[in-house]
Amino acid sequence: MSALGRLLALPPSRRRLLYRAAVVVALFRAGLSILPFRWVRALAERPRPRPRAPRATPDELAWSVGVSGRRIGSTCLTEALALQALLLREGHEATLRLGVAKTEAGALEAHAWLESRGRVLIGGPESARFTPLPLPNAAHPPA
Repeated sequence: MSALGRLLALPPSRRRLLYRAAVVVALFRAGLSILPFRWVRALAERPRPRPRAPRATPDELAWSVGVSGRRIGSTCLTEALALQALLLREGHEATLRLGVAKTEAGALEAHAWLESRGRVLIGGPESARFTPLPLPNAAHPPA
């Protein structure tokens, strides 16, 4: 079945979730290429102005960001920030993690993942080999 066929076979609620995630992933991908990281991070951490009951579960949001990210060609950082923004706007907990590890050749590698309530939602099992870095509080972008 083609990608379009699989998309059309999804229930409407899942399609809407996927469309929403694709827009957010694309916006964060563009933002990371033109804005300072601290500004993009501050945008991801901006909670929704008025609390409301969550509509989508953390797992549903992680699925939608993962699928969208693969199609868009995003990085782990883009997906982690996009998922953080979606989770916080739905009223869920979200913690961005950045980590580093050395390859066998001695080069440094970096990885981003996102946790919610102590569980890695995006960034997968490979996050275990990375040493998490302390992240300062995000500075809010100028108004």
